[in-house]
Amino acid sequence: MSSSLQTDPRLILLGPQDNCLIAAARLESGSQVEIEGEQVTLAKTIELGHKVARRALVKDEKVLRYGAAIGHVTEAVARGAHLHTHNLESDYLPTYTHDAGHEFVHH
Repeated sequence: MSSSLQTDPRLILLGPQDNCLIAAARLESGSQVEIEGEQVTLAKTIELGHKVARRALVKDEKVLRYGAAIGHVTEAVARGAHLHTHNLESDYLPTYTHDAGHEFVHH
């Protein structure tokens, strides 16, 4: 299913079922971008490589990137909202790899 609705070329859709877009450039707060035919004013600056909601998402909805769930939103978000640690929580189990060099088992 192809869409004829325009999206700003600075926002990249990685997979057709994704509900987030990836910023291909730094987008300043207050900028207007088009997402599938709708003009959206960015409430926050979006850094290069960060995620933006492709459409409105409801609390606890899974966020899909490349068609895979990468986490869920912790609150309702509007189309064009920045998706990051303030409203996106990973669904992966925490690992102990961040403490490289620390031993967890003492002999």
